Amino acid sequence: MNYLNNTDLKTVKILNKSEYPSKSAAKDKLISNVETLVKDLDLKDGAVISFHHHLRNGDKVLNTIMKEIQRLGTKDITLVASSLFPVHAEIIPLLQDGTILNIVASYISGDLGKAISYGELKGNLIMQSHGGRARSILNEDIVIDVAFIASPSADKFGNISGVNGLNSCGSLGYAIVDSIKAKKVVAVTDSLVEYPNYPADITEDFVDKVLVVDSIGRKEGIVSGTTKVTKDPVGLKIAKDTLKVMEATGLLKDGISYQSGAGGISLAVTSYLRDYMIENNIKGSFASGGITGYLTNMLEEGLFTSLYDVQCFDLESIESLKRNANHIRMSASQYGSHEVSAVVDKLDIVILGATEIDTDFNVNVSSGADGILMGGSGGHQDTAAGSKVSIIVSKLFSSRIPLIKDRVDIITTPGSTIDILVTERGICVNPLRTDLIESFKEAKLEIVSIEELKKYSEHIMGKPKEIEKTDRIIGLSEYRDGSIIDYIYEVKR
Repeated sequence: MNYLNNTDLKTVKILNKSEYPSKSAAKDKLISNVETLVKDLDLKDGAVISFHHHLRNGDKVLNTIMKEIQRLGTKDITLVASSLFPVHAEIIPLLQDGTILNIVASYISGDLGKAISYGELKGNLIMQSHGGRARSILNEDIVIDVAFIASPSADKFGNISGVNGLNSCGSLGYAIVDSIKAKKVVAVTDSLVEYPNYPADITEDFVDKVLVVDSIGRKEGIVSGTTKVTKDPVGLKIAKDTLKVMEATGLLKDGISYQSGAGGISLAVTSYLRDYMIENNIKGSFASGGITGYLTNMLEEGLFTSLYDVQCFDLESIESLKRNANHIRMSASQYGSHEVSAVVDKLDIVILGATEIDTDFNVNVSSGADGILMGGSGGHQDTAAGSKVSIIVSKLFSSRIPLIKDRVDIITTPGSTIDILVTERGICVNPLRTDLIESFKEAKLEIVSIEELKKYSEHIMGKPKEIEKTDRIIGLSEYRDGSIIDYIYEVKR
């Protein structure tokens, strides 16, 4: 009750002696059995549950919990997973039997992506950006009944740390919004430690239950996909040309803020950037995103003042997070939500990849050449929109299929936020960026139109065949602000 505006405090009832409260005791949150936990949670048909993906392809928690939910017979679950990996193929039967009805994710790959593309999800798929996911949860567009948080370490009261434990995975940035807004929060850990567990990514006041299991997964699985600099001469040429582009923007100077992906070409750009900064005595402000050892080394060398870390992409970055105070954890909301003063909005340059791009600069990183889901926005949308300059780096051909299309299969990131494309056959600038075009002319940097590159690639490889799809819409590609930018159609087998 709000007493502040009560004009007569004498009307307020006070406790008498017999009503005084007794001393409180710490709540027992420990549970050692998955079945007991799920029964205790009393999940109803249609419940909304969430998981994070910091263990990436090493995660075991999602499969363990979902199989128990299936065994107990709960149906029509909406699964809100920040990302799903090949290891999660084990839940495909749960799509087929109706245990899982809907899925909301920022990234999907492997056989699970294939199953969804072929129409095995009975309900709807929503593909979000990382920032969009955080926004939708904090705004309660998505209301989570239970958040299951894979916890590399936890104490019996629920203080969770990502840098301690058998399967330390680093920053738990994607799980933070879940812990804040979910009706119930369960820490799932294989490393129960003494109280207090510090430093805590998520603190005990946000955690209702602590489930102790034999294993939450394999931390080695966080190193999934490419996390090494490419050795391919074509990729290295693209990276060298990208550095020239960055120089021509005028942003390579003291105070630069930067983010790159963990693909081979993107990491090569980061490697060349390091050399450039050393040679020119440049000290950057911050680097951000999913952090790799390449960036932590640059932090140690003093090339950046700080790192903002929402997720560690390799084991080296985990160790950096443990020891370096300038390696800073952040939530997915702080990282990418368009409704806050997000870190992405302070980026000078971001280096991104593309599965395909069209002549309007729309980018697809959600599906492959066969139309099958094999990715998703992650932070692609967020960084492209927030950065001063967004640069796509990609080979002009992949498996003999041209990169540039008339229209991408699924719009993941709208072309209005993509500024530059760098390929081995030329550099394209979005016509919307007349300022960059002028800067590149002054720098005598040769540019070509994206239409020219498309024409060239089709001359060499021919026009790719259309993907055969049904007329059934199985999902939506959502922009970071919640608007819908494309449909996702079922692929014909």
